[in-house]
Amino acid sequence: MRQIDFYMIDAFTTSTFGGNAAAVCPLTEWLPDETLLKMSKQHNQSETAYFVPTEKGFELRWFTTQGEINLCGHATLAAAHVIFEYLDYPDAVIHFDTRFVGPLTVTRNGEWLTLDFPAWKTESVTPPSLLLEALGITECKEVRVARDYMVVLENQRQVDAVRPDINAMLPLGKMVCITAPGEGEYDFVSRFFCPGEAVAEDPVTGSAHSMLIPYWAEKLKKTQMLAHQGAERGGELRCQQAGGRVCIGGKATTYLVGKIQLR
Repeated sequence: MRQIDFYMIDAFTTSTFGGNAAAVCPLTEWLPDETLLKMSKQHNQSETAYFVPTEKGFELRWFTTQGEINLCGHATLAAAHVIFEYLDYPDAVIHFDTRFVGPLTVTRNGEWLTLDFPAWKTESVTPPSLLLEALGITECKEVRVARDYMVVLENQRQVDAVRPDINAMLPLGKMVCITAPGEGEYDFVSRFFCPGEAVAEDPVTGSAHSMLIPYWAEKLKKTQMLAHQGAERGGELRCQQAGGRVCIGGKATTYLVGKIQLR
């Protein structure tokens, strides 16, 4: 029997049941991909982060219940929280190597953890009729696309009011992010829908901000912004445009610590 440490972390929040939950499993060596996927299905979270120590830091991978993905912000934040809080990590910066997006770093400053991620450029596209129908809306300001669809709405109230048909989004073949200018303290807000995944709406999606930050930095003529994502639960993100990179800051809290028994 093999035992693996297991953590459930709420990312982009300091409140239990807030932010976005991710499973985190520190490994001493890589297990077969089939095993990693089975573990992720058993965890049944939007993402599970796995990492293995290296000479310079850690190799990091992310799995949904469907398979490995190229980038996940909240699970990276969760993994960094585990490393800082439970592995006696001595430095203020963690260096991650990843398969799809190269090196990433997470920097600790008090309670805030800041992700250094690639910036994703979006392209304007004609809205697929199915996209608007599935969102339950008839019009929007624009639709853009990178890894995911980004649907820009007029204001925060419209974002809050969307009640999508998640299953109807499946033929689109992409995740769907909706966004609008924020009100009050927030520069912009967003929600993120995940057709076909264990979690239909992702409460706080760090990776989506790889495309949201460049877009809103240009629209708002600002390089530093405060954002909020989520409906029933959610969280806030400190955002900075830094050339071809984006910095995404958030806090995290531990919900569960346990052991996985692999037989």
